[in-house]
Amino acid sequence: MISFRKWRGTAVLTAALLITASVATTGPSAAAVARPTGSTVEGPLPFDLPATGTLRASDKKVFAHYFTPYPISLDNKESSADYYTRNYLAPDGESGKHAAYGGLLRDRPLPRAPLSGDYAFQDMQTEVRTAAAAGLDGFTVDMLSLTSTNWTRLKTLVKAAESVDPGFVIVPMPDMTSLTADATTLAASLAELAASKSVYRLDDGRMVLSPFKAEAKSVAWWSELIGILKSEHGIEVAFVPTFLNFSANASAFAPISFGFSNWGNRSPAGQSGITGNITKAHGLGKIWMQPVSVQDERPNQSIYDEALNTENLRTTWEKSISGGADWVQLTTWNDFSEGTQFTPSVHNDHAYLDISSYYLTWFKTGKAPAIVRDTLYLTHRTQPAAAKPTGGQTKLMAPRSGTSTPRDSVEILSFLTAAATVNASIGGTAKTYAAKAGVQAQLYPLAPGANKASVIRSGSATATVTSPWQVVASPVVQDLQYHAVSSGR
Repeated sequence: MISFRKWRGTAVLTAALLITASVATTGPSAAAVARPTGSTVEGPLPFDLPATGTLRASDKKVFAHYFTPYPISLDNKESSADYYTRNYLAPDGESGKHAAYGGLLRDRPLPRAPLSGDYAFQDMQTEVRTAAAAGLDGFTVDMLSLTSTNWTRLKTLVKAAESVDPGFVIVPMPDMTSLTADATTLAASLAELAASKSVYRLDDGRMVLSPFKAEAKSVAWWSELIGILKSEHGIEVAFVPTFLNFSANASAFAPISFGFSNWGNRSPAGQSGITGNITKAHGLGKIWMQPVSVQDERPNQSIYDEALNTENLRTTWEKSISGGADWVQLTTWNDFSEGTQFTPSVHNDHAYLDISSYYLTWFKTGKAPAIVRDTLYLTHRTQPAAAKPTGGQTKLMAPRSGTSTPRDSVEILSFLTAAATVNASIGGTAKTYAAKAGVQAQLYPLAPGANKASVIRSGSATATVTSPWQVVASPVVQDLQYHAVSSGR
């Protein structure tokens, strides 16, 4: 199994300034799409998302992995000159320490204007609203430390959930690649979090605990922690360890576990084992939390996974549904240093989250939702996979071993109420194809220039999408993520 892990992250100043200028007001606010329990809303999705109460009544749960280093804003400044732009997107940011790989990040959260008051708390409220509006049940939150900024952000996120939507839950995920606390200290911090009603408990009252890389500690160590939580804090635990190597650790951890998960892969070539993992977990009498992902690119680690446009996203969702997974974890909500974000961002707006809402509804209700609005999702890179950057970058990303073969494609993913013609312009060249009702992915070779597509039925355009991202043959920095845009937004 391929193992993954967190690294800190940043993108490119010239690109960043263009990005923030073009998308600072893109898309509706989270508040505009938040849905009170019992309501239904028309909106940008190709289907009608069921009411929050209906989705949350399902035993199937969907969480997103929240990574505290990358909130919406780091300093509450204008996006053209904030910390993301100056230091994480710019190759010369943070005194040039990321220059070799062209900057730490390639994308960032959607910018917003400076706020008055406690901006960090307000931003966390926005993130909760956004996730809840997409149908998510909560966040699994990476616990990187028990002190300092990341701990403060975790507690702020818990308070934000309490204030916005007490039904939106927080699952503590101690990160065993970074935490060094002993069992007694960690138990005390977990008990502090568990005082909130937003921290997830099963119907029987057990608090769900899902440590990342659980195999970094022994079964005896975790048993000690679980015992301390019960004896000293009165907290019963439903233990759902997330492994880097599930198959090697499942049997040993089974006696203390309610369920299992793994961190997973980010490429269609790595998804063949999903059904086997679910079957193995169920065979041991445990629930399974399946990772669902978009893509993965890590400039500072010189590595990326080939996601094949939205194929990896669709494959991980479809196998979660067909294989009978009990829970899903979107990996990740906002780890921009791994390029795995579902959260609305400059380079994907709400597209990946919107697509996931379709599959989430299918997962929770047991039935693919009816498509009631023609919608197109356009995804492509802004450069060929083999393009060499011109901006002085010396450390380049290469495909991870075992990943799908890299390709250069524009994908038009259509959700159609009925068959129609799709007219497209790919790099300035006209393309036309007959699209069927339902969901269909159409590929065209990537070419320099602009990309757009329209659904034509009975002589009229019912949906149109234009990518704001130009494809270039010679990029300033290497960027191997897929950009995405939706006709619904």
